Amino acid sequence: MRRALALALACLLMFSVAGCGPAPDPEARDGEMQAPIVFRRGNGPEPETLDPQRAQDENSRDIIRDLYEGLVAETSTGELVPGAASSWAVSDDGLEWTFELRPDGRWSNGDALTAADFVAGFRRAVDPATASTEAGLLMPVAGAGAIIAGEAPPETLGVRAPAPHRLVLTLARPTPYLLGLLTHPITFPAHRPSLAEHGNGFARPGRMVSNGAYRLDAWEPQSHVHLVRNEFFRERPQVDEVRFMTFDLAEAELNHYRTDALDYTSQIPLARFEWLQENLGDELRLAPALTAQYWLFNTLRPPTDDLRVRQALAMAVDRQQLVEAVLGSGDRPAYGLVPPGVLNYASQSFAWRDLTMAQRIEQARALLAEAGYGPDNPLRLTVHYNTDDNLRRVAIAVTSMWREHLGVEAALHNEEFRVMLSRRRNPDQWQVLRLSWRGDYNDASNFLEILTPTGAVPDTGWDDEEYVRLLEAAAREQDPAERRALLEAAERRMLEFVPILPLYHPVSKHLAKPWLRGDEPNILNRTYTRNISIDVAQRGF
Repeated sequence: MRRALALALACLLMFSVAGCGPAPDPEARDGEMQAPIVFRRGNGPEPETLDPQRAQDENSRDIIRDLYEGLVAETSTGELVPGAASSWAVSDDGLEWTFELRPDGRWSNGDALTAADFVAGFRRAVDPATASTEAGLLMPVAGAGAIIAGEAPPETLGVRAPAPHRLVLTLARPTPYLLGLLTHPITFPAHRPSLAEHGNGFARPGRMVSNGAYRLDAWEPQSHVHLVRNEFFRERPQVDEVRFMTFDLAEAELNHYRTDALDYTSQIPLARFEWLQENLGDELRLAPALTAQYWLFNTLRPPTDDLRVRQALAMAVDRQQLVEAVLGSGDRPAYGLVPPGVLNYASQSFAWRDLTMAQRIEQARALLAEAGYGPDNPLRLTVHYNTDDNLRRVAIAVTSMWREHLGVEAALHNEEFRVMLSRRRNPDQWQVLRLSWRGDYNDASNFLEILTPTGAVPDTGWDDEEYVRLLEAAAREQDPAERRALLEAAERRMLEFVPILPLYHPVSKHLAKPWLRGDEPNILNRTYTRNISIDVAQRGF
């Protein structure tokens, strides 16, 4: 076996910017009792769940990454480093990975963290009884496909614990992005006693036992989730407590930030972007991100079951106008799903991308007429999106383009985020639905595989054997150039059938107070509280 990463010096692995020495006790700084240091961060809409294996939205996962630690961790800039595993090795054929866990790993109640806990987490993730929408991410692990399909028991998954602190993953195929995948919550460990006692209801205050830098203290729906430092974690971050504040509206989040009730925002109101640049420019954080904003087309229900309708709707959107006049914050138009910046990949586009808008509109009208729609029989449909001022602006702009260019009558329906996620699973309840995907790791497959029948977003009902074949061939291919060609061919194939409406690739947008440290932007748009420190003197409290 060849060594993939040697055991790093403890000092170099410290995430706290306070240095390598022991952090001072927040309750006894300078010999006096001190209030804990609290990081107050906006988190957008209400999280759906704090269950690592069942979370499907980033609002939930951002909290979960503070509560748990996977085998692999990330620095503030997104560099992959040892996490719960201190080191790992990989076999020459790339099919067997051996992880050595830290012997001092502990759960938040003091229980020892063992390799068996990771085995339990992996098995739970692929177990159909868990109903994880993210289970397909683990398809590279031997046996995962059969288990997800209900054809084999979870115990047959290629993961085992030959020793208390040694975990072995057996893969069905070499997976170049495996280490990045292991930062995803679906791969996090499960505290088996809590799971046995509470079942899927373990992820609540008073029940949850986690292994990350923080533990769950309180969850007030539509208000906040409160975490406190896990005293059993091997490192002591400078921040003692973190409060994830819930905001459906970006304007409300901004208002709290301006009154110093927040240190960091997850979003900004795009209508105020120019004002923010002029008045809070030094606190505005913009950076490229591996993210796609798109709408789902229901290919099983009229009128979007008609390919001609989907093609016409996609062609009639002026994406350049959308990003410049409506968004106006550096976002990039999307003519495909995979965003720019993905390693070893060239983002693909609709075949008509180079046509002028006038030419696109002319062709779109012809397609609708062929499908039976026109002035005497206008196309009518409903678009669902979650309550958010920014998303509302986009929805109004896109449907206005449809009306102006094609005479389409589109009704807008906004709803609470969790309601929309539940709706999307029922094809009888929607025609067009807003969604986004933020990369779990830097690889094109992470975006393309979500649209397969076993992927995270199979809700369009589109099922194409050739698309699946291309992705499966790419998964087996070891030559980087050949693998890239297969993935690019898969994206082109998908765009021929238009199961989704790509709109734009956002840049990450945050506001951060000047007293924050460790909030460097990274391409996966992740901010771990354990990497954050606060200049308390500058903040004033």
